[in-house]
Amino acid sequence: MNREWTGRFLRRLTALALALCCAVCFGAVAEQSVSYVENEYNYVDGSMDLSHGLPDVVSGVLDRIRRTGVLRVATEPYFAPQEFIDPDLEGQDQYVGADMEMARMIADRLGVALEIVPMEFTEVLTSVSEDQCDLAISALSFTPSRAATNTMSKGYYFSGEGTNVGIVIRAENLEKITTIEDLSDKIIIAQSGSLQEALIGEQVRAYHEFRRVSTVQTVYDAVSTGKADAGGVDITSAAAYIRNNPQSGLALVEGIQFNLEETYQGDRIAAKKGELQLMYFVNAVIDEILEKDLYNRWIDQYSVRAAELGM
Repeated sequence: MNREWTGRFLRRLTALALALCCAVCFGAVAEQSVSYVENEYNYVDGSMDLSHGLPDVVSGVLDRIRRTGVLRVATEPYFAPQEFIDPDLEGQDQYVGADMEMARMIADRLGVALEIVPMEFTEVLTSVSEDQCDLAISALSFTPSRAATNTMSKGYYFSGEGTNVGIVIRAENLEKITTIEDLSDKIIIAQSGSLQEALIGEQVRAYHEFRRVSTVQTVYDAVSTGKADAGGVDITSAAAYIRNNPQSGLALVEGIQFNLEETYQGDRIAAKKGELQLMYFVNAVIDEILEKDLYNRWIDQYSVRAAELGM
């Protein structure tokens, strides 16, 4: 009787072990079979289900982040209120702004430390392509060339109608420059690698000279001092700069607008081309941020701080 009971027990135990093994294997196979894709517009709009945390099976950069315990984020910290340096803080804490809050939230959801890596704007996307950083978070707008060489997230910040790209000039010239045609004999300036540069290149057909520079601040300074006649800028950021720096003598041209398909509007996060699983995770965090309206709150919060610093 005892042997028979023992035999039945062992058979049941073996069956249970096999069932558990099959369940684990099936779960791994199911996760591996998840399809991560870019949409027809060449960016990622799908999101990962994070209700049970990060999947057991991860690959590529996402696997590297998990193994190292660090998320490295590239940014150009000179674009308030999205990303800027607070001189009253030190170390990693000095990098503040709405984008930096988002970076911290992504790292938190990953359960890893965050390392913000400051650099020139023209190096931000290159840093993820060359595996120096894991994500680029730097008020990046969509352009076809960026989507062709990087994996891009869904849009997370829509600051106004259209592209929110405009032209800044000296206020004394507001009556002289009112349309794109008025730029035909002018020196125009824009930040290299920016959406402003791309749209001016596409939609301003005639100009005397088109200069590219490394920072937005250089655009403001060049126009303010007369080294350039007009500058391509983000309207929201430029309006805040003009308001906080009345001595600059700058003004936005109300009659000049640039066109971009609605599908491509909004700031985005970028990763190395092909890192679709990582971007599905990022999009899940973006979904949470948008659902809770956190990004707009961060914009308001850091707009106040930027104004205190005269940015």
